[in-house]
Amino acid sequence: MKKIGYTCGVYDLFHVGHLNLFERCKEKCDYLIVGVCDDEYVRQVKRKEPVINQNDRARIVGALKCVDEVHIIDTETTIDKVLAIEKFPYNVLFAGDDWKGTERFNKTLESFKEKNLDVEVVFFPYTQGVSTSALRENLKDNK
Repeated sequence: MKKIGYTCGVYDLFHVGHLNLFERCKEKCDYLIVGVCDDEYVRQVKRKEPVINQNDRARIVGALKCVDEVHIIDTETTIDKVLAIEKFPYNVLFAGDDWKGTERFNKTLESFKEKNLDVEVVFFPYTQGVSTSALRENLKDNK
């Protein structure tokens, strides 16, 4: 069976940690779909103003050779992975290991089970020493 992978995130201030994630995802699937959270999600959930707008972030992510398909996704699709699977049929979900065991992610796993969805879940560690938050702080400090 063809492994269709899915991951989503904001991917603002694109950095090597994002690239590492996509390359790791692609190593574990035949076809990689990436959801880029829309600007409204960044404002509502992350409580930050995106530095790079959603269309440009999606264009950057979509230009990577390890990404096969990219979509701008709303808050509901970002949070509800079953809704995401209905929009972009995937059978492997990739997430950062900081989500492992969280209430939100446990609800996702329960939803998969309730709907009889056979989805492999793969967690990846974050790239140490680089993050969008750290980049934001660095930029602020260097103004």
